[in-house]
Amino acid sequence: MAKILVMKTKGKKAPKVDKGRASPENLLKGKYKTKTWNHWTGEDDRLYCGIWECSPGKVKIDYKEWEFCHFIEGKAVLTNEEGEKWTLTAGDGFIIPPGFKGTWETVEKVKKHYVILMPKA
Repeated sequence: MAKILVMKTKGKKAPKVDKGRASPENLLKGKYKTKTWNHWTGEDDRLYCGIWECSPGKVKIDYKEWEFCHFIEGKAVLTNEEGEKWTLTAGDGFIIPPGFKGTWETVEKVKKHYVILMPKA
């Protein structure tokens, strides 16, 4: 029988948190410390769903994957290589397509839901 998966960051049903930080070669400003609670992995380890959190900072990004994001809290500015900017805040949902290059700047601590689909090998 299929069941609904409820994503939480605390309590018995929350997955173990994975703490990370931006690589030195991609870090442009701030600390950019992250926490990830991955709740689901599927489709031959290509699909990931969960909750991600990030402290203020700015990094270079180069997306090979497809990602849907929904901000629970916070504020970030994404800028593509051409200089076009998107300011995203709590309640915003958006898709980052493969091939997106530019920067991600977390202005206020971000917490988001994510669904990531990695490219086929």
